[in-house]
Amino acid sequence: MKEKSKELEVAIKAALEAGKVLEKYFETEILKTLKKDKSIATLADKESEEVIKKVIFEAFPEHSILGEETGMNGGVSDYVWHVDPVDGTRNFANAIPLFAVSIALVYKEEIIIGVVYNPSTRSFFYASKGEGAYFNDKRIFVSKDDAKNGMLTVSRGKNVNDEILFRDILYFFPKKHVSSVRDLGCAALDLVYVARGGLEANIQLGLNTYDFAAGVFIILEAGGKVTALDGSPWKFPDNHFIASNGVFHDLLVEEVKKQKQKLNI
Repeated sequence: MKEKSKELEVAIKAALEAGKVLEKYFETEILKTLKKDKSIATLADKESEEVIKKVIFEAFPEHSILGEETGMNGGVSDYVWHVDPVDGTRNFANAIPLFAVSIALVYKEEIIIGVVYNPSTRSFFYASKGEGAYFNDKRIFVSKDDAKNGMLTVSRGKNVNDEILFRDILYFFPKKHVSSVRDLGCAALDLVYVARGGLEANIQLGLNTYDFAAGVFIILEAGGKVTALDGSPWKFPDNHFIASNGVFHDLLVEEVKKQKQKLNI
């Protein structure tokens, strides 16, 4: 990318500053609190989100920010930042280095900026609309591997049907179609690993926009394919979709359809 926009520069700065917070707490005895939806939060989640909000509002006081910990902040705006200060909090709180800061900027329901940063591995992914996707400042593209060599991850929210479908895909999909199916516990990393060619596909089942917005955008800018579960065009903020390198995307769509019919969901 020849020149980064101000919005991208701010997103990168916010993610790096938040990363410093996470580094401070990672692999320490950190207090965990249980939220109403049974997910957990830590002091690091809250501090990270406050840092991100501070950086963004200093640059764009007229924008809005939707954060996992504090909800919607700022006034009404066509520009909304979707912020997950620690995606993969359970991994983070248990000293497992699969977590990330995830920041996306959405303009009138269209994602235009995406940043995902894992400070434990210094892995930085970013993309700007029409400018391609990057990993540590190097241009990245999705892989060309087919289903035989493909690795798939699946991520889900709290809905009962999503949980049922998740378990069915996780345990029965690999027997016929792909080399491996996994749950990394961090949706943002699931998605950006597809973008850089480390994975071939990810199936998202019912997560929040701040979990997936940055990652799915980076996949699209890396040349990947994203559709709704039934293969129809995907549009933000739909939180049920298949994101892949495109090589065996149709197979994934058909098999998810079959699994849903089998489970009657």
